[in-house]
Amino acid sequence: MRAAQLSYDITVNQYKAGIVNFLQVAVLQAALLNAQTTALAIRGRRMVASVLLVKALGGGWEEKK
Repeated sequence: MRAAQLSYDITVNQYKAGIVNFLQVAVLQAALLNAQTTALAIRGRRMVASVLLVKALGGGWEEKK
């Protein structure tokens, strides 16, 4: 995701300098959004896996009353 962010930042600066057109910015913006979405999905799956591991090992959470 960091590489996608860096590519996007560089391209925005190039756009501001008049070196590239806005289509290139839009394409990299879409790629950045895709990378961020993927990173969030992976993070969510890791959290679910952690909970399932704790549950499989006999642990768990109890409701506070």
